[in-house]
Amino acid sequence: MALLLSGGGLAIFGVYAAVVAIIGDNYEYTEGGAQYLSPFYSPNLDSIVDVPFSPAFLVIWIPLLFRASCYYYRKAYYRAYFLSPPACVVAPRAPGRYGGEARLPFILNNAHRYMLYLVSIVVAFLWYDAIRAFFFGGSFGVGLGSLIMLANVIFLSAFTFGCNSFRHLVGGRLDCFTCSARARMRHGAWRRVSVLNGRHMEWAWISMISVGLTDLYIRLLAGGVFDDPRII
Repeated sequence: MALLLSGGGLAIFGVYAAVVAIIGDNYEYTEGGAQYLSPFYSPNLDSIVDVPFSPAFLVIWIPLLFRASCYYYRKAYYRAYFLSPPACVVAPRAPGRYGGEARLPFILNNAHRYMLYLVSIVVAFLWYDAIRAFFFGGSFGVGLGSLIMLANVIFLSAFTFGCNSFRHLVGGRLDCFTCSARARMRHGAWRRVSVLNGRHMEWAWISMISVGLTDLYIRLLAGGVFDDPRII
């Protein structure tokens, strides 16, 4: 059942992301001075680069490759789709010599640490979008969409900066955590990142669901299905 849920959830998200990227419209809501931008289209390069396809494809590959190469997601889709292995201490179903991630295409997963640098830029833009969502026509306000976008970027930040690559970047390659003030500072940062890393699986699923729901909410607003409730 766990394999079925994991495989189904990943497939649904992948298909949804591809569909909304191909559609290429209703990704921004501006009624009443609102500035809500779908996370699949952030940063919005449509006004900067003239391309004959959806502007989502200029950005969406970064977070998708970051997730696809994430250590947790690797475990999830290896087990769900390849049964390799289907569970801990269980031999893979497929016979033959184990190749692991030493050859194509799975050796490309080793680019995860580099995708972290690119996705950090995307997360920075999402924070900008979330802050901008609290301003309506230049005046501060709070809409339901503002809160949804803020929650989404918090979840995404917890997932992104709780990953093993960021944990290694913060506290890796240190032989001694107490030998200098700089080492002690890095050790403190490493311990805080490790708190997020301890629940990396939960953040992976929560952030994935929040991205989809945030896009869906903005898409329904832009399509005129309902209006955004203004709290302040």
